[in-house]
Amino acid sequence: MNIKSAEFIISNTDVNKCPEGELFEFAFIGRSNVGKSSLINTLTNRKGLAMTSATPGKTLLINHFLINKEWYLVDLPGYGYAQRGLKQRNQLKQIIESYILMRQQMACLFLLIDSRHEPQKIDLEFIEWLGENGVPFAIVFTKADKLGNGKVKDNVHRYLQKLSEQWETLPPHFITSSEDKRGREEVLDYIEQIMTAPAEE
Repeated sequence: MNIKSAEFIISNTDVNKCPEGELFEFAFIGRSNVGKSSLINTLTNRKGLAMTSATPGKTLLINHFLINKEWYLVDLPGYGYAQRGLKQRNQLKQIIESYILMRQQMACLFLLIDSRHEPQKIDLEFIEWLGENGVPFAIVFTKADKLGNGKVKDNVHRYLQKLSEQWETLPPHFITSSEDKRGREEVLDYIEQIMTAPAEE
């Protein structure tokens, strides 16, 4: 897929105020500091489209970006940032869950996982919640440039092995790097594949 245009449309905390219409939406979510903004900027080839920050947990809103005037890329708040107060954590949980469960235009949720780390309980619980609610999702392993290829493959294999204890069929997964653009074409091709698939009867 060739990205010809990418424009910010709206930010909000209320799923009912998301853009109207029936364009496909592809949402991106992950724990704080997983490299979400960098990945979004890499996918769209726009350096400052999503704001990157050294401070984890800056995305507190549902952000819609219109891509090629054909589909929306949605930047969701990060989850699991421990330094937030309980009230704000609950607010973020409500924003995230209401979008994921209520937004019919969402065709796929891309869950970002830092490829450098062992499987984390909070991510595994979130994946389990997605499965219980029948949410279509794919896993994007980020920051692959920070490790050697062999180590990345080992970590990803370990992660998928852990998931296979609970899942008969594993979700699609991608290995990416915002530094060397690894995985960019594969993620965009997957989005295009979903958009062009024949509608189910």
